[in-house]
Amino acid sequence: MRTCCLLVVFVGWSLLFGSVALQAQDPAAEVVRVFILAGQSNMEGKAANKLLEHQALDPTTAELFAHLRRDDQWVVRDDVFIKFLQRHGSLTIGYGSPNQTGLELEFGTVMGEHFAEPVLLIKTAWGGHSLYQKFRSPSAGFPAEDRLQLELFQAQKRVTDDNAKNQRNDPLPTMDDIKAPYGSSYRAMMNEVQTTFADYDQLFPTLRGKKLELTGFVWFQGFNDMFGDGVPEEYESNLKHFIQDVRRDLNSPELPFVIGLLGQNGSKPAEGAMLKIQQAQWAMNSVPGFQGNVKAIRTDELVDKEAERLFPDWQKNFEAWEKVGSDRPYHYYGSAIWFTRIGHDLGDAMLELLGDVR
Repeated sequence: MRTCCLLVVFVGWSLLFGSVALQAQDPAAEVVRVFILAGQSNMEGKAANKLLEHQALDPTTAELFAHLRRDDQWVVRDDVFIKFLQRHGSLTIGYGSPNQTGLELEFGTVMGEHFAEPVLLIKTAWGGHSLYQKFRSPSAGFPAEDRLQLELFQAQKRVTDDNAKNQRNDPLPTMDDIKAPYGSSYRAMMNEVQTTFADYDQLFPTLRGKKLELTGFVWFQGFNDMFGDGVPEEYESNLKHFIQDVRRDLNSPELPFVIGLLGQNGSKPAEGAMLKIQQAQWAMNSVPGFQGNVKAIRTDELVDKEAERLFPDWQKNFEAWEKVGSDRPYHYYGSAIWFTRIGHDLGDAMLELLGDVR
């Protein structure tokens, strides 16, 4: 595998990006396999820890989680580490949203069981962030000028109305204000990677002296791109730009890239904007230059059917519901089973792309 370059370059449109140097490392040092996990709220992880605790002990579901436990406790791995924004440590439950767990637990376990070297997960995820706007990568450019002008008009009208209603005198947004959010999460993601590479020996003392080697990227996102005129239709182009820009800015031209398709439709066929996003994500499998190094997988087929069955009447049957789910359908019911299955299949897809790399 190619190692991460010593420079991560942020390139921009009308915005200014600097060159950020990563810490130089001894080329003869032991390798640490690094995987970037990126996306929005479902990459954060929405399965409640208390649900995992219950299902790990429930005879009907315990087998699904047995490999993650030892001596009636959750395994805290000494060979897989994770950095998720302000949190960092050895991989175990609880590295999702507060008091929740996501696909990182099973994905990291699959990687840890495969590699003899230590594994480091860098998770960069923020709820509600679209690829159209905040994750928009540099080469995608800004949306068309008429769309930006419409956004400016709408924003200025909101401020004007609010000022009149509340006797305020807030300044009206400018075009620079409208443009500022575009690419903000892309830049934050790259900054998380850079700072983790720079500070890993302080964050993870047991990895001190080892060499971080960027090995793969996992993308699990798409829900917010279903909304807005023309936004779903742009997803395919934006995702292609995103993959190309990530690889360029991390100096890893064939970085293995795994995509979890939007799957909240579960057992029902996707339709409308959700189907458009799924088709756009699936199309990455056949983009010239992506064959053999990009793989999109379906997540709807992994649905937790018991959570799906109980959700419509969850309030009437809350005692039964809280034993299978912990959130809404847009968060995959907060199903520990569904998130675990997704993590496992994303891990398998990553290993398929990596081939004989061990």
